Amino acid sequence: MASSDIRRGAAEMAAAMLMSGTIGWLVVASQQAPLNIAFLRCVLGGATLAVVCAALGMLRRSRLSLRVITLAALGGAAIVANWVLLFAAYSRASISMATAVYNTQPFMLVGLGVLVFRERVSASTLAWLAIAFVGLVCVVKVQPAVLAVPGQYLQGVAYAAGAAFLYAVSSIITKRLAGTPPHLIALVQLVFGALALAPFIRYGTLPATPVHWAQIVTLGIVHTGIMYGQIAGAVLILLAAAGVNLGWRIVPQRRKLSST
Repeated sequence: MASSDIRRGAAEMAAAMLMSGTIGWLVVASQQAPLNIAFLRCVLGGATLAVVCAALGMLRRSRLSLRVITLAALGGAAIVANWVLLFAAYSRASISMATAVYNTQPFMLVGLGVLVFRERVSASTLAWLAIAFVGLVCVVKVQPAVLAVPGQYLQGVAYAAGAAFLYAVSSIITKRLAGTPPHLIALVQLVFGALALAPFIRYGTLPATPVHWAQIVTLGIVHTGIMYGQIAGAVLILLAAAGVNLGWRIVPQRRKLSST
């Protein structure tokens, strides 16, 4: 893989992570139930990505094979469940603690690669992962009021850990879609998420003020329609660059893609 591709993947992921730093605040400030937020995020983000995909000419039947739709929907199920758990974690544990636990996802992704696909992981990779996580933990701040209900706090930590695991699962499934435009993958995932969550939404408690709607719209368009497409593309690039082929051999995969 060309170094320019790796730099682009790293830049996209860095930009997405900078934007994601405000997700917790928007979720808590919107005063919405986790299911409501996840649903509205799917609807608004999906609408944004539909416009992007249409403008780029991606909405062609040749790109939406049964295999692509099935794998993307499975990834969508994992990512939407991940959102619901993470949003629930914010209100139970502190935003910083939930974020710290959620960012164990790289460890889980590497662990799944080792356990399920027998991937080999270098000591340097583990060292960098550990250093990054230690740095994150150093900035964690837990409010005393949160600790006043220890059972709820531990529940929030468990939700964040579950969300991290589901994100790792979604990343593995996304890797299987190498060669499919990332924005199209994200669109299918969000459409599936909106349809799956629709029966469970509390329509009577949707945002009632312009401020709350502005927070939800920002979360849906900026943090989903724009950021989520960036993450999907960056995951494909960086996993391939790291040699995390998750059960696929890199060279045969390239041959298969080039023959279609």
